[in-house]
Amino acid sequence: MATKKTKGRQKIEIRRIQNEDDRLVTFSKRRSGIYKKASELITLTGAEVAIVVFSPAGKLFSFAHPSIEAVANRFLGHAPNLINDDGTTSIIEAHRQMRIDELNNQYNHSIHQQEMDRKKEFELKQKVIGIETKGWWSANVQELNELELIRLEVAFKELQFKLQRIIYERAK
Repeated sequence: MATKKTKGRQKIEIRRIQNEDDRLVTFSKRRSGIYKKASELITLTGAEVAIVVFSPAGKLFSFAHPSIEAVANRFLGHAPNLINDDGTTSIIEAHRQMRIDELNNQYNHSIHQQEMDRKKEFELKQKVIGIETKGWWSANVQELNELELIRLEVAFKELQFKLQRIIYERAK
């Protein structure tokens, strides 16, 4: 049996990558993965997150929610910036949270719809495989939709034409 050429999702030894191009590619992929995980953490738990990363080339990359300043101030123990003391901040925060919840619901609905579409695609592929395995000529016409019936009719006409041509060739 041949050995796998790639590591796939296997554990790899954590050590510095010697090839500079490979190191930069790995950095880019891992950085986007960290951002994705941080976004999921924020979405699922409402956590406040700040990530600051310097690339091997020295370029700064940052990701934060709600902002770098807000997370840094909270980390350092400074009081958050208040707009005023009449509750405006809490109203804005409540509206922001409501909008986040609404977007999360839309996202979850989209994910659910995508999963349903995948299941339907799988079922249709299984149906096609079943029809191809049995042979299109033995399909149950009661279960076919209009487009499938038209395709079946075209296939039968093509078969009829081919058979007539073979009979004509043999009769010569």
